[in-house]
Amino acid sequence: MPIEILGTVSHSRVTETTGLRGASAFEPEYIAALARAHEQAGYDRVLIGHESWRPDAFQIAAYVLYQTSRLGALVAHRPGFTQPTLAARQALTLERLAGAGRVALHIITGGDEADQRRDGDDVPHDARYARTDEYLDVLKRVWREPSPFAHQGDFYRVDGAFSAVKPHHPDSIRLSFAGASDGAVRVGAKHADIYMLWGEPLAPTQAFVERVQAEAARHGRQVRFSVSQRPILGATESEAWERAEHIFETSRRELEAAAKAEGPRFSSPVRSSVGAKRLNAVAQEQDIADERLWLKYTRLLGAGGSTSALVGTPEQVAQAYLRYYDIGVSAFYIRGWNLLDDTVEYGQTLIPLLREGAAERDRVLASAAHR
Repeated sequence: MPIEILGTVSHSRVTETTGLRGASAFEPEYIAALARAHEQAGYDRVLIGHESWRPDAFQIAAYVLYQTSRLGALVAHRPGFTQPTLAARQALTLERLAGAGRVALHIITGGDEADQRRDGDDVPHDARYARTDEYLDVLKRVWREPSPFAHQGDFYRVDGAFSAVKPHHPDSIRLSFAGASDGAVRVGAKHADIYMLWGEPLAPTQAFVERVQAEAARHGRQVRFSVSQRPILGATESEAWERAEHIFETSRRELEAAAKAEGPRFSSPVRSSVGAKRLNAVAQEQDIADERLWLKYTRLLGAGGSTSALVGTPEQVAQAYLRYYDIGVSAFYIRGWNLLDDTVEYGQTLIPLLREGAAERDRVLASAAHR
Protein backbone atom coordinates (compact mmCIF):
# COMPACT_ATOMS: atom_id res chain seq x y z
CA MET A 1 0.00 0.00 0.00
CA PRO A 2 1.96 3.05 -1.22
CA ILE A 3 2.00 5.94 1.21
CA GLU A 4 1.14 9.51 0.34
CA ILE A 5 2.73 12.55 1.98
CA LEU A 6 0.50 15.61 2.25
CA GLY A 7 1.59 19.11 3.21
CA THR A 8 0.09 22.57 3.19
CA VAL A 9 0.67 25.84 1.38
CA SER A 10 -0.53 28.93 3.18
CA HIS A 11 -1.16 32.36 1.66
CA SER A 12 1.35 33.99 4.05
CA ARG A 13 4.10 33.08 6.49
CA VAL A 14 1.92 33.95 9.50
CA THR A 15 1.77 31.04 11.99
CA GLU A 16 1.36 30.59 15.72
CA THR A 17 5.12 30.72 16.21
CA THR A 18 6.04 33.40 13.68
CA GLY A 19 3.31 35.83 14.72
CA LEU A 20 -0.47 35.91 14.36
CA ARG A 21 -0.94 39.62 13.86
CA GLY A 22 -1.28 40.72 10.26
CA ALA A 23 -3.38 37.67 9.36
CA SER A 24 -4.66 39.39 6.23
CA ALA A 25 -1.18 39.45 4.65
CA PHE A 26 -0.92 37.90 1.20
CA GLU A 27 2.52 36.89 -0.11
CA PRO A 28 2.65 35.36 -3.62
CA GLU A 29 6.43 34.99 -3.46
CA TYR A 30 6.12 32.99 -0.27
CA ILE A 31 3.42 30.78 -1.80
CA ALA A 32 5.73 29.99 -4.71
CA ALA A 33 8.74 29.27 -2.47
CA LEU A 34 6.68 27.04 -0.20
CA ALA A 35 5.24 25.10 -3.14
CA ARG A 36 8.69 24.45 -4.59
CA ALA A 37 10.03 23.45 -1.17
CA HIS A 38 7.30 20.83 -0.80
CA GLU A 39 8.05 19.39 -4.22
CA GLN A 40 11.78 19.23 -3.48
CA ALA A 41 11.10 17.66 -0.06
CA GLY A 42 9.24 14.75 -1.65
CA TYR A 43 5.66 15.64 -0.78
CA ASP A 44 2.97 14.25 -3.06
CA ARG A 45 0.30 16.89 -2.57
CA VAL A 46 -0.36 20.10 -0.64
CA LEU A 47 -3.60 21.25 0.93
CA ILE A 48 -4.81 24.73 0.00
CA GLY A 49 -6.97 25.69 2.96
CA HIS A 50 -10.38 27.32 3.05
CA GLU A 51 -11.89 29.65 5.61
CA SER A 52 -14.26 32.56 5.11
CA TRP A 53 -11.48 35.14 5.29
CA ARG A 54 -8.79 33.35 3.23
CA PRO A 55 -7.89 34.11 -0.39
CA ASP A 56 -9.57 31.89 -2.98
CA ALA A 57 -8.23 28.33 -2.83
CA PHE A 58 -8.77 27.49 -6.52
CA GLN A 59 -6.67 30.42 -7.67
CA ILE A 60 -3.88 29.70 -5.19
CA ALA A 61 -3.93 26.05 -6.31
CA ALA A 62 -3.50 27.14 -9.94
CA TYR A 63 -0.49 29.24 -8.93
CA VAL A 64 1.02 26.35 -6.92
CA LEU A 65 0.60 23.96 -9.84
CA TYR A 66 2.18 26.49 -12.20
CA GLN A 67 5.20 26.85 -9.89
CA THR A 68 5.83 23.09 -9.76
CA SER A 69 6.03 20.18 -12.18
CA ARG A 70 4.97 17.15 -10.14
CA LEU A 71 3.34 18.33 -6.91
CA GLY A 72 -0.43 17.87 -6.60
CA ALA A 73 -2.92 20.30 -5.08
CA LEU A 74 -5.64 19.34 -2.61
CA VAL A 75 -8.11 22.21 -2.90
CA ALA A 76 -10.28 22.72 0.18
CA HIS A 77 -13.82 23.30 -1.02
CA ARG A 78 -16.98 24.06 0.94
CA PRO A 79 -20.25 22.89 -0.65
CA GLY A 80 -23.18 25.26 -0.48
CA PHE A 81 -21.63 28.47 -1.74
CA THR A 82 -21.09 27.49 -5.38
CA GLN A 83 -23.38 25.49 -7.62
CA PRO A 84 -22.00 21.94 -7.98
CA THR A 85 -22.10 22.23 -11.78
CA LEU A 86 -19.82 25.27 -11.69
CA ALA A 87 -17.46 23.78 -9.10
CA ALA A 88 -17.22 20.63 -11.22
CA ARG A 89 -16.09 22.62 -14.26
CA GLN A 90 -13.63 24.65 -12.18
CA ALA A 91 -11.97 21.46 -10.95
CA LEU A 92 -12.02 19.88 -14.41
CA THR A 93 -10.44 22.92 -16.03
CA LEU A 94 -7.69 23.03 -13.41
CA GLU A 95 -7.01 19.29 -13.75
CA ARG A 96 -6.75 19.45 -17.54
CA LEU A 97 -4.35 22.39 -17.35
CA ALA A 98 -2.20 20.85 -14.60
CA GLY A 99 -2.04 17.23 -15.71
CA ALA A 100 -3.63 13.95 -14.75
CA GLY A 101 -3.86 13.29 -11.05
CA ARG A 102 -2.53 16.64 -9.85
CA VAL A 103 -5.87 18.03 -8.64
CA ALA A 104 -7.98 16.75 -5.76
CA LEU A 105 -10.77 18.34 -3.74
CA HIS A 106 -11.00 18.32 0.04
CA ILE A 107 -14.67 18.61 0.93
CA ILE A 108 -15.42 20.69 4.03
CA THR A 109 -19.04 20.51 5.09
CA GLY A 110 -18.37 22.92 7.94
CA GLY A 111 -17.14 22.42 11.50
CA ASP A 112 -17.13 26.04 12.62
CA GLU A 113 -20.57 27.63 12.84
CA ALA A 114 -19.16 31.16 13.15
CA ASP A 115 -17.11 30.75 9.99
CA GLN A 116 -20.13 29.38 8.10
CA ARG A 117 -22.15 32.46 9.02
CA ARG A 118 -19.45 34.82 7.73
CA ASP A 119 -20.36 33.61 4.25
CA GLY A 120 -24.08 33.69 4.98
CA ASP A 121 -24.64 29.98 5.62
CA ASP A 122 -26.92 29.18 8.54
CA VAL A 123 -28.01 25.69 7.41
CA PRO A 124 -28.00 23.35 10.45
CA HIS A 125 -25.32 20.68 10.86
CA ASP A 126 -27.27 17.59 9.73
CA ALA A 127 -28.87 19.40 6.81
CA ARG A 128 -25.43 20.56 5.66
CA TYR A 129 -24.31 16.93 5.33
CA ALA A 130 -27.45 16.07 3.38
CA ARG A 131 -26.68 19.03 1.12
CA THR A 132 -23.07 17.85 0.69
CA ASP A 133 -24.25 14.37 -0.27
CA GLU A 134 -26.46 15.73 -3.02
CA TYR A 135 -23.83 18.27 -4.07
CA LEU A 136 -21.25 15.53 -4.63
CA ASP A 137 -23.74 13.37 -6.52
CA VAL A 138 -24.27 16.21 -8.99
CA LEU A 139 -20.60 17.20 -9.15
CA LYS A 140 -19.47 13.67 -10.01
CA ARG A 141 -22.17 13.31 -12.65
CA VAL A 142 -20.82 16.44 -14.38
CA TRP A 143 -17.38 14.81 -14.37
CA ARG A 144 -18.61 11.49 -15.76
CA GLU A 145 -21.82 11.88 -17.74
CA PRO A 146 -21.21 11.83 -21.53
CA SER A 147 -24.49 13.64 -22.23
CA PRO A 148 -26.51 16.45 -20.64
CA PHE A 149 -28.57 15.35 -17.63
CA ALA A 150 -31.25 16.66 -15.32
CA HIS A 151 -31.32 16.47 -11.52
CA GLN A 152 -34.18 17.26 -9.17
CA GLY A 153 -33.24 17.07 -5.48
CA ASP A 154 -33.89 18.69 -2.14
CA PHE A 155 -31.12 21.27 -2.57
CA TYR A 156 -30.25 21.41 -6.28
CA ARG A 157 -32.23 21.34 -9.51
CA VAL A 158 -30.50 21.43 -12.87
CA ASP A 159 -31.68 20.79 -16.40
CA GLY A 160 -29.26 19.90 -19.20
CA ALA A 161 -26.17 19.97 -16.99
CA PHE A 162 -23.02 19.11 -18.95
CA SER A 163 -19.31 19.86 -19.18
CA ALA A 164 -17.47 19.92 -22.48
CA VAL A 165 -14.18 19.30 -20.66
CA LYS A 166 -13.71 15.92 -18.97
CA PRO A 167 -10.95 14.65 -16.67
CA HIS A 168 -7.87 12.94 -18.06
CA HIS A 169 -9.40 9.66 -16.88
CA PRO A 170 -12.61 8.96 -14.92
CA ASP A 171 -11.01 8.86 -11.47
CA SER A 172 -8.18 11.35 -11.91
CA ILE A 173 -9.78 13.95 -9.61
CA ARG A 174 -9.95 12.46 -6.14
CA LEU A 175 -12.11 13.55 -3.24
CA SER A 176 -11.00 13.75 0.37
CA PHE A 177 -13.32 14.23 3.29
CA ALA A 178 -13.29 14.94 7.01
CA GLY A 179 -15.76 14.75 9.86
CA ALA A 180 -16.52 12.52 12.84
CA SER A 181 -20.28 12.86 13.25
CA ASP A 182 -22.68 10.15 12.12
CA GLY A 183 -23.75 12.32 9.19
CA ALA A 184 -20.14 12.89 8.17
CA VAL A 185 -19.36 9.18 8.21
CA ARG A 186 -22.41 8.35 6.09
CA VAL A 187 -21.54 10.91 3.43
CA GLY A 188 -17.77 10.50 3.55
CA ALA A 189 -17.88 6.73 3.28
CA LYS A 190 -20.09 7.06 0.21
CA HIS A 191 -17.97 9.62 -1.65
CA ALA A 192 -14.42 9.95 -0.29
CA ASP A 193 -11.29 8.46 -1.78
CA ILE A 194 -9.30 9.59 1.26
CA TYR A 195 -10.80 10.22 4.69
CA MET A 196 -8.71 12.75 6.63
CA LEU A 197 -8.56 12.05 10.36
CA TRP A 198 -7.64 14.21 13.32
CA GLY A 199 -4.36 13.47 15.07
CA GLU A 200 -5.87 11.25 17.75
CA PRO A 201 -4.11 8.41 19.59
CA LEU A 202 -3.85 5.01 17.93
CA ALA A 203 -6.78 3.25 19.61
CA PRO A 204 -9.52 5.76 18.72
CA THR A 205 -7.98 6.19 15.26
CA GLN A 206 -8.20 2.46 14.60
CA ALA A 207 -11.78 2.36 15.86
CA PHE A 208 -12.73 5.21 13.53
CA VAL A 209 -11.00 3.60 10.55
CA GLU A 210 -13.02 0.44 11.15
CA ARG A 211 -16.22 2.46 11.51
CA VAL A 212 -15.75 4.24 8.19
CA GLN A 213 -14.68 1.09 6.35
CA ALA A 214 -17.80 -0.73 7.56
CA GLU A 215 -19.97 2.10 6.24
CA ALA A 216 -18.02 2.22 2.94
CA ALA A 217 -18.53 -1.52 2.48
CA ARG A 218 -22.28 -0.87 2.33
CA HIS A 219 -21.58 1.02 -0.90
CA GLY A 220 -19.12 -1.59 -2.20
CA ARG A 221 -16.22 0.82 -1.65
CA GLN A 222 -12.90 1.02 0.15
CA VAL A 223 -11.51 4.26 1.54
CA ARG A 224 -7.94 5.30 2.28
CA PHE A 225 -7.12 7.30 5.41
CA SER A 226 -4.76 10.09 6.41
CA VAL A 227 -3.79 11.38 9.84
CA SER A 228 -2.75 14.92 10.70
CA GLN A 229 0.13 15.63 13.06
CA ARG A 230 2.85 18.26 13.26
CA PRO A 231 6.26 16.67 13.82
CA ILE A 232 8.76 18.22 16.23
CA LEU A 233 12.22 16.78 15.58
CA GLY A 234 15.50 16.89 17.44
CA ALA A 235 18.93 15.30 17.17
CA THR A 236 18.07 13.63 20.49
CA GLU A 237 14.75 12.92 22.13
CA SER A 238 15.40 15.41 24.91
CA GLU A 239 16.23 18.11 22.35
CA ALA A 240 12.94 17.42 20.58
CA TRP A 241 10.93 17.77 23.81
CA GLU A 242 12.76 21.00 24.64
CA ARG A 243 11.82 22.26 21.19
CA ALA A 244 8.20 21.30 21.83
CA GLU A 245 8.11 23.35 25.03
CA HIS A 246 9.68 26.30 23.22
CA ILE A 247 6.96 26.08 20.54
CA PHE A 248 4.31 25.95 23.25
CA GLU A 249 5.59 29.04 25.07
CA THR A 250 6.13 31.01 21.87
CA SER A 251 2.64 30.18 20.66
CA ARG A 252 1.10 31.01 24.03
CA ARG A 253 2.67 34.47 23.95
CA GLU A 254 1.60 35.07 20.35
CA LEU A 255 -1.97 34.00 21.09
CA GLU A 256 -2.14 36.33 24.07
CA ALA A 257 -0.75 39.23 22.05
CA ALA A 258 -3.16 38.56 19.18
CA ALA A 259 -6.10 38.48 21.60
CA LYS A 260 -5.18 41.97 22.87
CA ALA A 261 -4.48 43.47 19.44
CA GLU A 262 -7.03 45.56 17.61
CA GLY A 263 -8.54 44.25 14.41
CA PRO A 264 -10.77 41.41 13.21
CA ARG A 265 -10.85 38.02 14.91
CA PHE A 266 -10.93 35.20 12.40
CA SER A 267 -10.46 32.00 14.39
CA SER A 268 -12.99 30.48 16.75
CA PRO A 269 -11.47 29.55 20.14
CA VAL A 270 -13.18 26.13 20.08
CA ARG A 271 -14.40 24.56 16.87
CA SER A 272 -17.85 23.04 16.99
CA SER A 273 -17.10 19.90 14.97
CA VAL A 274 -17.42 16.48 16.57
CA GLY A 275 -13.84 15.62 15.62
CA ALA A 276 -12.45 18.72 17.31
CA LYS A 277 -14.40 17.93 20.46
CA ARG A 278 -13.10 14.35 20.47
CA LEU A 279 -9.48 15.43 20.18
CA ASN A 280 -9.98 18.20 22.71
CA ALA A 281 -11.42 15.72 25.21
CA VAL A 282 -8.30 13.56 24.98
CA ALA A 283 -6.05 16.61 25.35
CA GLN A 284 -7.85 17.64 28.54
CA GLU A 285 -6.86 14.33 30.13
CA GLN A 286 -3.19 14.01 29.16
CA ASP A 287 -0.25 15.83 27.65
CA ILE A 288 1.22 12.76 25.94
CA ALA A 289 -0.39 9.66 24.46
CA ASP A 290 1.18 6.61 22.80
CA GLU A 291 4.64 7.64 24.08
CA ARG A 292 5.19 10.63 21.81
CA LEU A 293 1.84 12.04 20.63
CA TRP A 294 1.96 15.51 22.24
CA LEU A 295 -1.43 17.03 23.11
CA LYS A 296 -0.44 19.94 25.32
CA TYR A 297 -0.52 22.26 22.32
CA THR A 298 -3.98 20.98 21.36
CA ARG A 299 -5.22 22.02 24.78
CA LEU A 300 -3.66 25.47 24.35
CA LEU A 301 -5.60 26.16 21.16
CA GLY A 302 -8.78 24.54 22.41
CA ALA A 303 -9.40 23.11 18.96
CA GLY A 304 -8.67 20.18 16.69
CA GLY A 305 -7.10 20.05 13.28
CA SER A 306 -3.34 20.14 13.05
CA THR A 307 -2.67 20.74 16.71
CA SER A 308 -1.32 17.40 17.93
CA ALA A 309 2.34 16.62 17.38
CA LEU A 310 4.71 13.67 17.23
CA VAL A 311 7.90 14.48 19.15
CA GLY A 312 11.29 12.78 18.97
CA THR A 313 14.23 12.08 16.71
CA PRO A 314 13.43 11.56 13.03
CA GLU A 315 13.75 7.80 13.54
CA GLN A 316 11.40 7.82 16.54
CA VAL A 317 8.79 9.97 14.81
CA ALA A 318 8.93 7.85 11.66
CA GLN A 319 8.26 4.75 13.75
CA ALA A 320 5.35 6.52 15.45
CA TYR A 321 3.84 7.31 12.05
CA LEU A 322 4.34 3.72 10.92
CA ARG A 323 2.23 2.50 13.83
CA TYR A 324 -0.64 4.36 12.16
CA TYR A 325 0.32 2.69 8.88
CA ASP A 326 -0.06 -0.66 10.63
CA ILE A 327 -3.71 0.09 11.47
CA GLY A 328 -4.68 1.11 7.94
CA VAL A 329 -3.52 4.72 7.50
CA SER A 330 -1.62 5.25 4.26
CA ALA A 331 -1.50 9.05 3.93
CA PHE A 332 0.17 11.47 6.31
CA TYR A 333 -0.62 15.16 6.52
CA ILE A 334 2.69 16.56 7.78
CA ARG A 335 2.69 20.25 8.55
CA GLY A 336 5.37 22.21 10.35
CA TRP A 337 5.48 25.24 12.59
CA ASN A 338 7.75 27.48 10.56
CA LEU A 339 6.35 26.11 7.32
CA LEU A 340 9.21 26.75 4.92
CA ASP A 341 12.09 25.71 7.17
CA ASP A 342 10.27 22.70 8.58
CA THR A 343 9.27 21.46 5.13
CA VAL A 344 12.93 21.42 4.11
CA GLU A 345 13.88 19.60 7.33
CA TYR A 346 11.19 16.96 6.93
CA GLY A 347 12.31 16.29 3.37
CA GLN A 348 15.90 15.77 4.47
CA THR A 349 15.23 13.62 7.55
CA LEU A 350 11.70 12.35 8.18
CA ILE A 351 10.05 11.64 4.82
CA PRO A 352 12.76 9.28 3.49
CA LEU A 353 12.57 7.24 6.71
CA LEU A 354 8.80 7.09 6.50
CA ARG A 355 8.81 5.88 2.90
CA GLU A 356 11.55 3.34 3.59
CA GLY A 357 9.73 2.03 6.66
CA ALA A 358 6.45 1.59 4.82
CA ALA A 359 8.18 -0.15 1.92
CA GLU A 360 9.93 -2.53 4.32
CA ARG A 361 6.63 -3.39 5.99
CA ASP A 362 5.14 -4.11 2.58
CA ARG A 363 8.06 -6.37 1.68
CA VAL A 364 7.65 -8.36 4.90
CA LEU A 365 3.92 -8.79 4.35
CA ALA A 366 4.42 -9.81 0.71
CA SER A 367 7.07 -12.35 1.71
CA ALA A 368 4.83 -13.82 4.40
CA ALA A 369 1.92 -14.08 1.94
CA HIS A 370 3.99 -16.17 -0.47
CA ARG A 371 5.23 -18.68 2.08
